[in-house]
Amino acid sequence: MANVLVVEDDQFVRSALIRELTERSHTVRSASTALDALREVSQDAPDVVVLDLGLPDLDGAEALKMLRAVSDVPVVVATARDDETEIVRLLNAGADDYLVKPFSPEHLIARLSAVLRRARGRSAPPRTCQVGGLRVDLEAREAFLDGAPLDLTRREFDLLAHLAFRAGQVVPRRELLTEVWRQSYGDDQTIDVHLSWLRRKLGETASQPRYLHTVRGVGVKLLPPG
Repeated sequence: MANVLVVEDDQFVRSALIRELTERSHTVRSASTALDALREVSQDAPDVVVLDLGLPDLDGAEALKMLRAVSDVPVVVATARDDETEIVRLLNAGADDYLVKPFSPEHLIARLSAVLRRARGRSAPPRTCQVGGLRVDLEAREAFLDGAPLDLTRREFDLLAHLAFRAGQVVPRRELLTEVWRQSYGDDQTIDVHLSWLRRKLGETASQPRYLHTVRGVGVKLLPPG
């Protein structure tokens, strides 16, 4: 049985969904706005979210984007929009599945069960990584260089962690803005300043890199020394 968060502003529909899911022994919480849903997911992540797109405070697609910024919880989108382009856009934005309204309780349960099976079958992503003498622990939010702890700001840690878990790959600046700064656009100088601070703490410079290598015009790559 699963812990399900139903995000639906229509009280009649919300009550019906809660009743159907509860009768099948699921634990159900509900929210009527996108912001309430974000609060619920942040405080105590459910096993799966049923997300209506027609919310009063935010468009559901924007709500999905915000949910994905704070959690990888499986999301089943419930939408009255059956346009294929829109559905593909939602799936690309992070939805795990979708239902077109109106749908039967049996259809909902079948989709939720399939999403939960896939989610439970995934192996948990690594929470620590080691690159040369650099070790990053996401759970503890700590980083060590040759066994010595690094004194990093929150943003410096997020930047280092993102690069470390993508070690060996060139990470585009646009991705850093999106994944580390949670911005769709911004000034490259912000990245450069934080990279400069990070390099100083790693004992390197842009002209003599050890771990952080700038690929001009593309992005940044983290590699072990040598």
